[in-house]
Amino acid sequence: MLRSDYAKQDVGNLVLLEHVNLTIPDQRLATAFYVTALGLTRDPYMMTGVTNMWINVGRSQIHLPHGDAQLLRGRVGVIVGERDALVARLSAARATLDGTAFGWTEHQDRVEVTCPWGNRYDCLLPHALDAGAPWAGLDLGIAYVQLQIPPGCAHRIAAFYQQAFNASVDVRDVDGSRQAVVAVGTRQQIIFAESPHADAQYDGHHIQVYVSNFSQPHDWLSERGLVYGREPYQYRFADIVDVETGDVCFKLEHEVRSLRHPLYARPLVNRNPDQSNQNYKAGGDSRYGLF
Repeated sequence: MLRSDYAKQDVGNLVLLEHVNLTIPDQRLATAFYVTALGLTRDPYMMTGVTNMWINVGRSQIHLPHGDAQLLRGRVGVIVGERDALVARLSAARATLDGTAFGWTEHQDRVEVTCPWGNRYDCLLPHALDAGAPWAGLDLGIAYVQLQIPPGCAHRIAAFYQQAFNASVDVRDVDGSRQAVVAVGTRQQIIFAESPHADAQYDGHHIQVYVSNFSQPHDWLSERGLVYGREPYQYRFADIVDVETGDVCFKLEHEVRSLRHPLYARPLVNRNPDQSNQNYKAGGDSRYGLF
């Protein structure tokens, strides 16, 4: 067996994309969208009040603290179930979400869904997943976060993740867009796609990742004055920089956690949204979000 063949099994230092954080102004509309329409589950144990809500998506989450609506500069790829059941749920939520940005468009391999405040979700259809995609076989979860970046930044962002995080990164051309694709664990990706329409405005939304080597990225980032929000099990940074010049390529806050963080690998409750009092089957209440 050649060494290059074994290298294909390497994962890199990024282990899990655990959550995406977007502030929202209305929990009622958020419940109608994330729980009723997408069929996801509000975490029953954490953040159960009216100032924050955590939505479980397999082993990952979407955090929705109360505040002015934030807009992700891109889209989130999620796997939430098959087309017919998803479209039925979207249709059922339409009356409640009338007058917002909510809507959806069906494609062969996905349903593009827009939340009440304009955030976009690619609902990937399990039966249509490319067998070569890293998330093929994923039952329920966040497959990727894709961000739009200015032209000419993909190679520089790839170099940043390689040096700062010892991440597995690929630069590729997809439909005329150059992309830096950062592998997270075995099934997830952070994708930075060059676009002439990239929005330079940043409103503070963030992602959270777990890393196996916690100190090395911290030291690399700290040497460049990029770290803030230090806590025993985590730290934050927002500036993705050119490793040669230090110029900022893109801003996206990362909450970086150690595998010793108390919340790492916490079992998450995921309900089966197709289960109801009309078609109830014993043992059919849960989904597991297999990785």
